[in-house]
Amino acid sequence: MSAVLEPKDLAGHHDDHAHDHPTGLRRWLFATNHKDIGTLYLWFSFAMLAVGGVLALGIRAELFQPGLQLVQPELFNQLTTMHGLIMVFGAIMPAFVGFANWMIPLQIGASDMAFARMNNFSFWLMVPAAILLVASFFVPGGATAAGWTLYAPLSGQMGIGMDMAIFAMHIMGASSIMGSINIITTILNMRAPGMTLMKMPMFVWTWLITAYLLIAVMPVLAGAITMTLTDRHFGTNFFNAAAGGDPVMYQHIFWFFGHPEVYIMILPAFGIVSEIIPTFARKKLFGYSSMVYATASIAILSFVVWAHHMFTTGMPLMGQLFFMYATMLIAVPTGVKIFNWLATMWRGSMTFETPMLFSIGFIVVFTIGGLTGIILSVAPLDIQLHDTYYVVAHFHYVLVAGSLFALFAGVYYWLPKWTGHMYDEKLGKFHFWASMITFNITFFPMHFLGLAGMPRRYADYPTQFADFNMVASIGAFGFGLSQLILLYVVIKCIKGGEKAADNPWGNDGGLEWSVPSPAPFHTFETPPVVK
Repeated sequence: MSAVLEPKDLAGHHDDHAHDHPTGLRRWLFATNHKDIGTLYLWFSFAMLAVGGVLALGIRAELFQPGLQLVQPELFNQLTTMHGLIMVFGAIMPAFVGFANWMIPLQIGASDMAFARMNNFSFWLMVPAAILLVASFFVPGGATAAGWTLYAPLSGQMGIGMDMAIFAMHIMGASSIMGSINIITTILNMRAPGMTLMKMPMFVWTWLITAYLLIAVMPVLAGAITMTLTDRHFGTNFFNAAAGGDPVMYQHIFWFFGHPEVYIMILPAFGIVSEIIPTFARKKLFGYSSMVYATASIAILSFVVWAHHMFTTGMPLMGQLFFMYATMLIAVPTGVKIFNWLATMWRGSMTFETPMLFSIGFIVVFTIGGLTGIILSVAPLDIQLHDTYYVVAHFHYVLVAGSLFALFAGVYYWLPKWTGHMYDEKLGKFHFWASMITFNITFFPMHFLGLAGMPRRYADYPTQFADFNMVASIGAFGFGLSQLILLYVVIKCIKGGEKAADNPWGNDGGLEWSVPSPAPFHTFETPPVVK
């Protein structure tokens, strides 16, 4: 790979050498420029968000009233499974990788990502994996209906759609691992002179930690689904209780991947919000080093709490107590972050442009998700609430109002940098309020449904749950339609509009606020190539 890093080879990666750029389809197919690959990731993830969103609307349409309206229970379960898989592996994670590709080299003063061709490969692996996932709806037996967690023994009895899902997850895992190696190498080896680790922007820090998490847990998922595959086709009995296997072992292996995965989807969001709030509060980020340590502690603790997803599996009391207290402990570093964001805003000269609105919305709604998480960490409560809509409400507050709102904030924040044009501020604010209100109309009633005992993944329900389900379904369609505003704003911004200033967010832009002291090249301009 050393040949790739020669300055003469890198020349084609920079705007000042536009004549070297391949054009048309070749530009995107053979992209080795981090900005182009970041753009590909972002468009890919938006497409997957749309697909996963349509599946979610199918679920909500069915649940609009009691009785079976549109789909049979089998198809309903396929919708829930594929909605989960597509949103996690196709929408949220690739979007954050897109941000990493675009912003990390700019923020650390690197000329590009460390392994440009591997970067291209890790993106293009996503596409066949996504096609495999979506195509599984159209094979005999349809997509897998085992839930996005693919629990044994159910996953052993599904049709060929299950094998397609397993293959897709393997390919996406390989893509994630390659992307993570690239990010870690770039951050550790290609920082500008003078930028020590503790001078890096928070976004770079959160991605460095996230990349280590990904490398640690992706092989665990690969192990779980490979054992499922051999159980299905090669006569092994890892999870087959009738032949001495253990279905609960699958849950242990899966959640050892699955819980850190939850933090993989939120840590880069913390990084984005930690960049935006100092900018619009016109203050330095409060407690930079405590933010770094809090992020690292969340990552480390995420490895010792996996079985809080399994309180109902007949765990010994000591196990329940350990996982309960370890889970509660994660609230401490998370609370530190919330406190630091609030302290950054405290007595700042704040303005409320769209990125700031989404960041404040993120803090408010993510905190609700965090508090319901603490409630679910209490074993006796969780045993009652497990697999009810309370859990659905909890993780959507974390993943939609957490990850997705932070992604929206980041898009609005960096669009002027990416396109050279200002986006339409009025439409951006409209998008924020539409998303915020419809999101809460959709998911807040689910807390009440769960507390009243409505189980998740059921296509039908008793009449007592009808009203809240109707409200949630109306909200869901509103939320889905609100995202078309974002699409319109982005396309309009790409096509033109008011030229963005060198520092579109005020006189000092605040961009240096997210680091403890102004580090070299941490400005809005593309950094010079470090020879």
